[in-house]
Amino acid sequence: MNYWWTAQQAGLIGGVAGSVVGILGGILGTIAGIYAPKGKLKGLVYGLAATIIGFGGISLVAGIVALLLRQPFFVYYPLILVGFVCVISLGSLVPVIRLRYREADHRRLEAEEIRRS
Repeated sequence: MNYWWTAQQAGLIGGVAGSVVGILGGILGTIAGIYAPKGKLKGLVYGLAATIIGFGGISLVAGIVALLLRQPFFVYYPLILVGFVCVISLGSLVPVIRLRYREADHRRLEAEEIRRS
């Protein structure tokens, strides 16, 4: 059977993919934590979140395909793990980010009302 990669390559692939996802998640968390309460950089935050979730979705689908094609554990596991972490963890944070932007918009509208009165 032709494996997609070897066990040694799987370690490298999983390590690189996990590191990239961790770094991007950290960047997203930092940017969202600083700028969402201020109502700034909305496009960047949502774009980065969508990119990470999209990458995770592709990885998850690839892992499921690998599992269905009876690839060995070291082929499908890193794909499913990275995909699951991206989709579930960041997918669950998007509503929180959305709430912070809504709160910032609400504060901005209240401030405009006060200025007009």
